Amino acid sequence: MQLEKVADDIDAAPKQDSKSRHKARQARKAAALADKFTPVDADADAKLEKEAREEERIINRTCDELGVKMHEINPDGHCLFSAVAEQLAILGILPSAEATYEATRRAAADYMQTHPDDFIPFLPSDSETGLMSPQEFENYCATVRDTAVWGGEPEIQALSRAYNVPIHVIQGESPHVVVHNPSDIPKTSDVKAEQVVRISYHRRMYGLGEHYNSLRPKRSLTDGIKAIFSPSSPP
Repeated sequence: MQLEKVADDIDAAPKQDSKSRHKARQARKAAALADKFTPVDADADAKLEKEAREEERIINRTCDELGVKMHEINPDGHCLFSAVAEQLAILGILPSAEATYEATRRAAADYMQTHPDDFIPFLPSDSETGLMSPQEFENYCATVRDTAVWGGEPEIQALSRAYNVPIHVIQGESPHVVVHNPSDIPKTSDVKAEQVVRISYHRRMYGLGEHYNSLRPKRSLTDGIKAIFSPSSPP
């Protein structure tokens, strides 16, 4: 599909910046929605299935190396924020009762809103300058806070800074672990650090397009962590 090709072309461009990656995500999301109205193409479907299997293989291998296992998050548009919320509960940064996508959406939007200069240069706009106006940015933050719009790299960085914790994103493409650090924590290449939010990013494995899952530790869970996942715990 043409929109998917546009996204892949942007991804393949050398030294792509955050704004380009954001545009690629938007193109892939548009492609996923357009697929609902596109006649079935057996060859294209086979290619996507092959890519999905390879993506799954690489992510699972990386998870094994890190001692974590994938926990599937509901693909409802809130997946990034739900995955991060669960991770924050595992780390004890948020009480389990407060570990909801509403809380993490609010935290991301509030951080972005109070640090516009850190995000506006990396968000696409149709304006002549290519930069969002203050009102456009306010609207963007409100959308992050109040709707089920998918989150991406700007929101991950905002969450990392809002909660002052590194967020590691495991993916099928190289690099297989993308590190997002809070601004006041030195950048580290230690992908096996303990106090880290770990989520997986999937481009191909889910028919609705991009998706994030939470990565739980494989080691024996403490009683406190088990309580987070028990049926009696708040959703």
